Amino acid sequence: MYKSKISISVRKNILDPQGKAVEHSLKSMGFEKILDTRIGKYIELVIDASSEKEAFDLSEEACKKLLANPVMEDYTIAVQKEGEQN
Repeated sequence: MYKSKISISVRKNILDPQGKAVEHSLKSMGFEKILDTRIGKYIELVIDASSEKEAFDLSEEACKKLLANPVMEDYTIAVQKEGEQN
Protein backbone atom coordinates (compact mmCIF):
# COMPACT_ATOMS: atom_id res chain seq x y z
CA MET A 1 0.00 0.00 0.00
CA TYR A 2 1.13 3.50 -0.84
CA LYS A 3 -0.04 6.96 0.04
CA SER A 4 -0.02 9.58 -2.68
CA LYS A 5 -0.02 13.23 -1.60
CA ILE A 6 -1.13 15.56 -4.36
CA SER A 7 -0.94 19.36 -4.29
CA ILE A 8 -2.85 21.20 -7.00
CA SER A 9 -2.48 24.92 -7.60
CA VAL A 10 -3.80 27.44 -10.08
CA ARG A 11 -1.09 28.39 -12.59
CA LYS A 12 0.67 31.68 -11.89
CA ASN A 13 -0.62 33.34 -15.08
CA ILE A 14 -4.28 32.44 -14.28
CA LEU A 15 -6.43 34.81 -12.21
CA ASP A 16 -7.36 33.28 -8.84
CA PRO A 17 -10.52 35.08 -7.66
CA GLN A 18 -10.82 32.95 -4.52
CA GLY A 19 -7.23 33.73 -3.60
CA LYS A 20 -7.81 37.44 -4.18
CA ALA A 21 -10.93 37.39 -1.97
CA VAL A 22 -8.99 35.71 0.86
CA GLU A 23 -6.09 38.13 0.37
CA HIS A 24 -8.46 41.11 0.61
CA SER A 25 -10.04 39.69 3.79
CA LEU A 26 -6.64 39.09 5.37
CA LYS A 27 -5.54 42.65 4.60
CA SER A 28 -8.76 44.03 6.08
CA MET A 29 -7.92 42.07 9.25
CA GLY A 30 -4.52 43.75 9.51
CA PHE A 31 -2.31 41.25 7.69
CA GLU A 32 -0.75 43.95 5.50
CA LYS A 33 2.52 42.06 5.01
CA ILE A 34 0.79 39.23 3.12
CA LEU A 35 1.37 40.26 -0.49
CA ASP A 36 -0.20 37.46 -2.51
CA THR A 37 -2.60 34.60 -1.84
CA ARG A 38 -3.33 31.59 -4.05
CA ILE A 39 -5.87 28.89 -3.20
CA GLY A 40 -5.25 25.28 -4.16
CA LYS A 41 -6.27 21.73 -3.36
CA TYR A 42 -4.58 18.98 -1.36
CA ILE A 43 -5.60 15.38 -1.97
CA GLU A 44 -4.39 12.11 -0.41
CA LEU A 45 -4.94 8.78 -2.10
CA VAL A 46 -4.27 5.36 -0.57
CA ILE A 47 -3.33 3.05 -3.41
CA ASP A 48 -3.01 -0.73 -3.50
CA ALA A 49 -0.03 -0.94 -5.85
CA SER A 50 2.90 -3.31 -6.19
CA SER A 51 5.50 -0.53 -6.47
CA GLU A 52 6.04 3.16 -5.84
CA LYS A 53 6.23 3.73 -9.60
CA GLU A 54 2.84 2.08 -10.14
CA ALA A 55 1.32 4.21 -7.37
CA PHE A 56 2.84 7.35 -8.92
CA ASP A 57 1.59 6.45 -12.40
CA LEU A 58 -1.94 5.81 -11.09
CA SER A 59 -1.88 9.13 -9.21
CA GLU A 60 -0.72 10.99 -12.29
CA GLU A 61 -3.41 9.39 -14.43
CA ALA A 62 -6.05 10.39 -11.85
CA CYS A 63 -4.75 13.97 -11.94
CA LYS A 64 -4.82 14.13 -15.72
CA LYS A 65 -8.29 12.60 -16.03
CA LEU A 66 -10.16 14.08 -13.05
CA LEU A 67 -8.36 15.74 -10.16
CA ALA A 68 -6.63 18.65 -11.96
CA ASN A 69 -7.62 20.88 -14.84
CA PRO A 70 -4.57 20.70 -17.13
CA VAL A 71 -5.42 24.04 -18.76
CA MET A 72 -5.49 26.03 -15.51
CA GLU A 73 -3.73 23.99 -12.82
CA ASP A 74 -0.35 22.47 -12.04
CA TYR A 75 0.16 19.59 -9.63
CA THR A 76 2.88 17.81 -7.71
CA ILE A 77 2.75 14.21 -6.52
CA ALA A 78 4.66 12.67 -3.62
CA VAL A 79 4.29 8.92 -3.05
CA GLN A 80 5.38 7.03 0.05
CA LYS A 81 4.82 3.60 1.51
CA GLU A 82 1.73 3.62 3.73
CA GLY A 83 2.73 4.08 7.36
CA GLU A 84 5.95 6.01 6.63
CA GLN A 85 6.20 9.53 8.00
CA ASN A 86 6.98 12.41 5.66
